[in-house]
Amino acid sequence: MPSRKKSAMFASAFLTCVGSFVIICVALATQNWISSNVHFSGTSSNATVTVTYGLFSGTCRQYVDAGLMFPEENFQVAAKLGNTKAKGTITAIIVILILGLLTSLLSSGFTCTNAVSNPYQTFLGPIGVYTWNSLCGIFILIAMILFPVNIEENGLSTELARGCYSLPTHVKSEHTYGYSYWIMLLIIFLNIASIIIIYFYDHARYSKKKEQERPIENAPKDVILF
Repeated sequence: MPSRKKSAMFASAFLTCVGSFVIICVALATQNWISSNVHFSGTSSNATVTVTYGLFSGTCRQYVDAGLMFPEENFQVAAKLGNTKAKGTITAIIVILILGLLTSLLSSGFTCTNAVSNPYQTFLGPIGVYTWNSLCGIFILIAMILFPVNIEENGLSTELARGCYSLPTHVKSEHTYGYSYWIMLLIIFLNIASIIIIYFYDHARYSKKKEQERPIENAPKDVILF
């Protein structure tokens, strides 16, 4: 059985890993990644389309200068995209987040195992926790970089607005990133917290082991002479 200190520290790391897993699920399931006001200019009037969406679905609504407001429509992101590059990037982000979900789940399993037992395999200990948390953080960071790149470089919001309505010339777009996007920062912080917790445990264990390997250095001089 593990010591009380080890169980407490790995249990704390387990909670942070579970928190990371839950937040990734929330990010995948919600559609508040971004809200964009996409402006279009025509010969007779100008129009603005507000699109709010996530990785799978979203809503759009058109406003015309004359004061006309169209009903809000729901849409599936993949169905509205004609741009192959934009669709491919969205798919890549989803795959990366699923990989982050799996690594977070593995990290939760490793920390739980160490909280209740002493695994014989080295990789099942702190090294495994470091590995899976690091990979999870890297996956989340990549997803956070790819999403705005898809917005700016591939015109994702403009593509979705045009997929909802037949619109004239695109003028400009204004973007506001929502909580579904920003909560991924919390995932990275939780991964870092897990690594720090296990590092403190591993460092303390290593220091104690070194002290036990050199008992003569700490022995009194008269004992050494004897």
